[in-house]
Amino acid sequence: MAVAPLKVSMEPAPVIRFRRKVMPLVMGLSLLAPAELLLQQHGAQAAPRVPASAGLKAQSFVAEAVARSGPAVVTLETQRTVRTAAGSGLPEGLMIDPFFQRFFGLQGSAPPRARVERGQGSGVIFDGQGLVLTNAHVVENMDRVMVGLPDGRRVSGEVVGQDPVTDLAVVKLQGGGLWPTAPLGDSDRLRVGDWAIAVGNPFGLENTVTLGIVSNLNRNVSQLGIQGKRLDLIQTDAAINPGNSGGPLLNSAGEVVGINTLVRSGPGAGLGFAIPINRAKTIALQLVNQGRASHPMVGIGLSTIPAPTPGGIVPPGAVVRSVMPGGPGALAGLQVNDVIVAVAGQPVRNPAEVVTAIDRSGVGQPLVLNVQRQGKQLPVTVRPVEMRALKMR
Repeated sequence: MAVAPLKVSMEPAPVIRFRRKVMPLVMGLSLLAPAELLLQQHGAQAAPRVPASAGLKAQSFVAEAVARSGPAVVTLETQRTVRTAAGSGLPEGLMIDPFFQRFFGLQGSAPPRARVERGQGSGVIFDGQGLVLTNAHVVENMDRVMVGLPDGRRVSGEVVGQDPVTDLAVVKLQGGGLWPTAPLGDSDRLRVGDWAIAVGNPFGLENTVTLGIVSNLNRNVSQLGIQGKRLDLIQTDAAINPGNSGGPLLNSAGEVVGINTLVRSGPGAGLGFAIPINRAKTIALQLVNQGRASHPMVGIGLSTIPAPTPGGIVPPGAVVRSVMPGGPGALAGLQVNDVIVAVAGQPVRNPAEVVTAIDRSGVGQPLVLNVQRQGKQLPVTVRPVEMRALKMR
């Protein structure tokens, strides 16, 4: 089937001519845009031009937060003298005794050698009297502590007290002067997802700031495989590196909400942890007033309640797995397999919350535990004792 050719008319397009106006160019003046020129021809006012950067702050909230607390973040340089036997590999006590020197044929040997170990950490001035809050492991067994301030001052520091259980210590700056202080916030008001700003001196690099968020709250150190500590930590993804220990964790307002204490290395690296400032304030006050911290205990071992089905939801509460003979828990009548569901009238979700409630109760104060036993619920009143007293039994 043949198709008739399509006839297309190619008429020339109408020509539109514009009259070009010649406009003088003047140095230092910008030409009017066509829209602005049209508005002026009709006697209208052109809208003011808004710079592209208008409405954008020149500095971030991080800079403002650090400016508020940064002057109070200090560097702690520590040193201690370690004495070792000179090449014998024997303890120093044996080297001193002449009998053992003759026995091992070490008479006339060189005396024990001494070497100086140096360390570094961070801290934050929290009181105008020159009190610095830092980690206990930063100043533990140190002979000398030097404190460097961001304004260039270097002063000696005296360890007022330290608490290995919570890894907190207080150092007093020596000498007079006006000391900058950082405002302390309320760690109980933190929420997962809040901004977290870590300030410190990692690897000896002063005044380092990293930004992240609060990844989680109430992380018990036992979940990290750390024993002998009583800490519920703030978890953050803000970078915390060696040397950051003892430095502050700030919120978006520049308030101290935590004391940086450790970072996870190896698998899962990038997780940082800080001691909540509300807990740190309590310990710091005890260290300043008493020289040591108090840790109430009832002498029981706890674990989570097993899920009813594999992979199911873990019920709230804590199961008593062990009871120390003669301890407050045993004297109050607690038994293995009791389930603690509330402390002082407040429901508890896990063993960490039970420990926290006991810790806040104080030594010698009666504390009511609501316990489920064989399908029945009953109150048990315990009187916590000091940790040191419990260990001596």
